[in-house]
Amino acid sequence: MKEQTNILHAIPADPLTGAVSTPIYQTSTFVQGAPGVHKGFDYARSNNPTRQVLEDLIATLENGSNGYAFSSGLAAIDAVVKLLKSGDEILAVDDIYGGAFRLFTHIYRKFGIIVNYVDSTDASNVAEAITPNTRLIWIENPTNPTLRISDLAAIAQIAKANNCLLCVDNTFASPASQKPIEYGADIVVHSATKYLGGHSDLIAGLVVTANTKLGEQVKFIQNASGAILSPFDSWLVIRGIETLSIRIQRHSENALKIAEFLERQEFVRHVYYPGLPSHHNYKLAVKQLKYPGGVISFDLKEDDKELATKIVSVTRLFKLAESLGGVKSLICLPCEMTHKSIPPEKRYGAGVSDSLIRLSVGLEDPDDLIDDLKQAFAKAIQTNRETLPEISI
Repeated sequence: MKEQTNILHAIPADPLTGAVSTPIYQTSTFVQGAPGVHKGFDYARSNNPTRQVLEDLIATLENGSNGYAFSSGLAAIDAVVKLLKSGDEILAVDDIYGGAFRLFTHIYRKFGIIVNYVDSTDASNVAEAITPNTRLIWIENPTNPTLRISDLAAIAQIAKANNCLLCVDNTFASPASQKPIEYGADIVVHSATKYLGGHSDLIAGLVVTANTKLGEQVKFIQNASGAILSPFDSWLVIRGIETLSIRIQRHSENALKIAEFLERQEFVRHVYYPGLPSHHNYKLAVKQLKYPGGVISFDLKEDDKELATKIVSVTRLFKLAESLGGVKSLICLPCEMTHKSIPPEKRYGAGVSDSLIRLSVGLEDPDDLIDDLKQAFAKAIQTNRETLPEISI
C-alpha cells in the first residue's frame, strides 16, 4: 500500500457513530459500570479516545509497537530521558536542537545524567565515543539546523552491540520520508508541532517505541508525569497527518528549487540541504530519505551576522519566526533564536555560524518565494554596502 493511502486508512471511522472525522472527546473522566470496570477509559490523563487514535496512528506510520502523545516535543524528549537513571550517559549528535541541549544540560545534568556530543555523520565516531556508562544514543536525522545525515542502520548496530538504546528524532523527515525503526532504532520522537501538525497551530510531541516492553515504560512515565496532549490538539495532529505525504512532497519540491537558487549566489558561502549533490552525505540521504524535506540552511561569506540579520528582517513571504514545518514559509537566524541557548563555541563546532539562516519552505509557489529572497538580498546588501553584487537568477 502506498504511503498516502496507508496514512488515510490508518485513521479509523469512529466505532460508536461511524463518524469519518475522529470525534473530540472533551471529557476529564468516564463513567464506570462498577469499580474498576470500564470501557478502557477511566481518567483522561491516563487515556482518552481521541488521543488514543493519534497514538495508534503514529505507531502504525512509524512501524512501531506503541505510540504516546505529549503536550510538546520537549515533553516527549523529557519522557525518553526519564527512562535513564543517575550515572547513565547519553551520547548525542553535536548539531542538536537548542531545546534538547538546554534540557540535557540545565535540567538532567544536576540529576547525574551526563551528555556527551559527537559528530554522528561518521558512525565510527559514535563507536569510539561510547563509554561503559552510555545507555542512550540520541540522533536527529536530519539535524537542526545544518541538516546532517547519519547512517541509522550502522548506528543501530553499534547501539545494540553496546547495550544502548537508540532514539531518533524524526521531526525533520517525518514518517512520510523516513522510518527509523526499520533501520533498528528503539525509539522515535517527534515534535508534532512541525510537519505532522503542518499548520503552525498547535504544540505537541510524540514518542514511538519499537517494542511493547519499552512502550509500557514510556506509558508509565506519561501517566505518572502527566504531560499529556489534549483531545483537541490530538485531533488537530490527526487532521494534519491526513495530508502529510502530499505536503512533504511539495515542501521538498519547493525547497530543492530554492536550494539550487541559493547555490548560485556569490555571497552565500554554503547551502545545507540533503537534496543537493553538494551535501556531505548526499548518497546516504538519497538512500535513507524518500524526500529531502522542506528545511534549508545557508550561511554567508565572511560570516556576516549583520547582513544575515538584515536579510531575515526584510523578507515578505518568509515570516521571521521560530518553528518550521507549516504550510507558510518561515525564516530565522538560529544563533539568536532557536539555538541561542547553545554556547557559541559549541555552535561553531557543530557548523552553526553567526550568519547561518534557516528557511522552512512552505507550500507557496516556489517562484514567488525566490522572488522574495531576491528582494530581501538586494535590500539588505544595498543597505550594508555601497556596491550591490548581482543577484543570480
